[in-house]
Amino acid sequence: MESFSNTNSSWPNLRGSIATNIFVLAVLRLGIGMIPGMTTEAAWTITNLLYYVITFIMFHWVLGVPFQLNQGEFEDMTLWEQMDKGEPFTPAKKYLTMIPIILFLLGTHYSHYDGPTFAINFIALVVVLIPKFPSMHKVRIFGINQKPNTD
Repeated sequence: MESFSNTNSSWPNLRGSIATNIFVLAVLRLGIGMIPGMTTEAAWTITNLLYYVITFIMFHWVLGVPFQLNQGEFEDMTLWEQMDKGEPFTPAKKYLTMIPIILFLLGTHYSHYDGPTFAINFIALVVVLIPKFPSMHKVRIFGINQKPNTD
């Protein structure tokens, strides 16, 4: 039996989601840059870290769906695992993987390849990219974020 469309995970495929993501990032970066005394290097690093933390929680930490329309079909899956019925390398997943990489490149460029800033940005990038790998689909490292058994 074919399940219905998962409205929780279909929004990245909608027209305008890429532009909205870029707009939110630009507003975030400009807002952080307007803080008095904020250097360009710090503004880019903070923008990267905020984006990485928010998207990690949203795509790779929260399990299930926020509404009860699916009778528990997706309750043990993250948003990333729900997207595009779990298919890897779809257009939405590609752009959501490219954005952190582009942010990392911008952040390291504007911080003039400073060692500590590079290390912070690189470690954060690795942490946010590993769960996006197809081999990590439904994998919970050390049982972290595992749905408890209710049997």
